[in-house]
Amino acid sequence: MFGNMLMITPAVLGLGLALGLAGGALAAEPHAHAGEAAATITLDHGRQWPSDAALRQGMTRLRGAMAAALPAIHANRLPAAGFATLADQAQAQVDYVAENCKLPEAADAQLHLVLAQILDGIDVMKGEGDRTAGAAAVVQALNAYGEAFDHPGWVPLGH
Repeated sequence: MFGNMLMITPAVLGLGLALGLAGGALAAEPHAHAGEAAATITLDHGRQWPSDAALRQGMTRLRGAMAAALPAIHANRLPAAGFATLADQAQAQVDYVAENCKLPEAADAQLHLVLAQILDGIDVMKGEGDRTAGAAAVVQALNAYGEAFDHPGWVPLGH
């Protein structure tokens, strides 16, 4: 999907953001920076996009990490170091997907939108601002992924 790239940055995903396709829009509201419009993830003419084993594995692991952290986040008990660890776990799964996932071009363009939202949340979780908002952005992106991609057994996360 991304060749030999080890890390995906929001700048690299910018090209993928420009490739958004028209269709049935899923309202995915990522953390948006001032002046930025939220990218819209679309379906494939009303159908979910295909996934592959690497994508499903990476997203399942990322969902698991987020699900494990949500109780502490909701109780305001996850310290900054915990958010940093969670962000690192999320980044590792994004990197895994980038290195191993092979999707058709149109599905890949939509995945770029999901990954950009996840990366945006990762950046917030690592920063000095509202780390909880960063975690919420990752959860929203994961839920949008589950709506847009064919991933048998996917269960959305509450936040």
